[in-house]
Amino acid sequence: MAKISIDIKTGTIKKQKVIVGIDLGTTNSLIAYTKDGHPVAVRAQNNQTIVPSIIHFTEQGEILVGHEAKPYLISSPERTIYSVKRLMGKSYKDIASHSDFFTYKIIDDNTDHLVKVRVGDKFYNPIELSSHILKALKNAAEKELNVEINQAVITVPAYFNDSQRQATKDAGKLAGLEVLRIINEPTAASLAYGIGLNKDEVKTIAVYDLGGGTFDISILRIENGVFEVLSTNGDTYLGGDDLDKALAQYWIGTNNLPYSKVKDDKNFLQSLRLEAEQAKKVLSTEHSYQNTITWGDKSIHCYITRNGFEKIISPIIEKTIQCCKNAVQDAHISIEQIDAVVMVGGSTRVPFVKQTVKQFFNREPYDEINPDEVVALGAAIEADILSGNRKDIILLDVTPLSLGIETLGGLMDVLIPRNTKIPTQASRQYTTSIDGQTNLKISVYQGERELVKDNRKLAEFDLKGIPPMPAGLPKIQINFTLNADGILKVTAKELRSGIQQDIEVKPQYGLTDEQVEQMLLASLQNAQQDMQERQILEAIGEADQILYHTQKFIQKHADLITEQEKENTQKSILHLQDALKTRDKNLIYKAIDELNEVTKPFAERAMDIAIAEALKGKKI
Repeated sequence: MAKISIDIKTGTIKKQKVIVGIDLGTTNSLIAYTKDGHPVAVRAQNNQTIVPSIIHFTEQGEILVGHEAKPYLISSPERTIYSVKRLMGKSYKDIASHSDFFTYKIIDDNTDHLVKVRVGDKFYNPIELSSHILKALKNAAEKELNVEINQAVITVPAYFNDSQRQATKDAGKLAGLEVLRIINEPTAASLAYGIGLNKDEVKTIAVYDLGGGTFDISILRIENGVFEVLSTNGDTYLGGDDLDKALAQYWIGTNNLPYSKVKDDKNFLQSLRLEAEQAKKVLSTEHSYQNTITWGDKSIHCYITRNGFEKIISPIIEKTIQCCKNAVQDAHISIEQIDAVVMVGGSTRVPFVKQTVKQFFNREPYDEINPDEVVALGAAIEADILSGNRKDIILLDVTPLSLGIETLGGLMDVLIPRNTKIPTQASRQYTTSIDGQTNLKISVYQGERELVKDNRKLAEFDLKGIPPMPAGLPKIQINFTLNADGILKVTAKELRSGIQQDIEVKPQYGLTDEQVEQMLLASLQNAQQDMQERQILEAIGEADQILYHTQKFIQKHADLITEQEKENTQKSILHLQDALKTRDKNLIYKAIDELNEVTKPFAERAMDIAIAEALKGKKI
């Protein structure tokens, strides 16, 4: 199928100029392109290739990204968003145990809906937030290259699930980019070192990625240009920041500072952390570090030797090695079978990290390429392959358009994104929205638009005989299997009862290349409008569910609720119903938030009583 580039402003198809590679990181992000056959990272801000993955919303409505947003982490933490990658494709329940990590407001709506961030009276999901980072990168590349950028390859961690990958792709679309492919970060790092470019090569490699806030280890098998992830392991809350914090804590101790007072002084803690970060960098080449900073009228001596620093960080690095042990074990291989070790992430510059990794894997790691840039550079190589510039590389067949099903509100829920290598399979769990529901209609669609009405219907069938249960209790797994011939098999199974139904469809039947191009063109022309409509419909769907469950709860537990609480709840219900009429997603989410706050006290009382009854040996 021919590759196309689309002018977002005019909606015209034009000759492709540049496809970029993007590393959308937890702490920092980068964008790269290929020049004369070699990948080059764009100097996006302050003459640096690194753009901090930080977004600040000013009181005046301006959006600042990267280095411009960073100072507001201390001065305006509630309006400054960081580590948004950790929220991608997640519900509040997924991140509840780490909610204290974030200084901004994350909405706890006690549901499985995608997490939302509140800034003032506006609500944002991780897709919108990530799109602002991608826009900043896109604009920087356009400024440097003086061409319009419309197509990209974006990297994600190997452990990202389908919904997290789709969320990343949606963020790209919202930023005005056609995401040609989502590739794994370890795959991109390998490509940057030329591993996997030779289709006759057979290798097993380990990619050790210690970033600012996360650690990942991936074991890959490469054969015939195909990268297979054998295993992944890691810690999404362990990274270079932890090395800085450990050193800062050491200095608090050596200076006999009262931690009860220090912990409340955010400005001083930030200064101390930045000092520790500087020491970490200096100790990569020097044997000691010394400086003095002030706290009130006190002089704080910041002194550390390289040996002392290594002792402090040793327990943290040992955690990463334990993850490596787990990954090797899960891959069912021995360390001796690993042919190469690739180092990724700025924190791998620390000599002790390199030395520890070398000892564990018993081989010299690849670390010649800038570890901050290696993933983005690899993504640029993949982009160059997709553009057809590397004729020696044969790409596997891919699915030309996304495949998914219709969900509540007429939304398209993608299971297999466009440009996924085939054969492939993907599955996702759903549930019922009405009590006692025994049948579920499964409608399969193909296309790139947010609403199914704008996509192409491929098939429809009913999953019948679901045992009648309360809404939300049935577990219905939808599985898509797409074989090498492009035949799609869709299976729906209710996991509690074992009831199953399946169908086979041919997704490309009747579509010419021109029709596929027109569908892609329409998706990009309408990306902003489609996303806004999707967000409104998601808000309406969430509001309808909360109204349904709140009214049902009040009927069931009327004896636990005071008259004042009933009155307040009724007011909040009316307020939410009024908000629904406006079709303003921010007003709807604000009203949902208020209803949750009003109902929380008596919902907790009901839970306490249920637990007490259970402890007496009675049924809940």
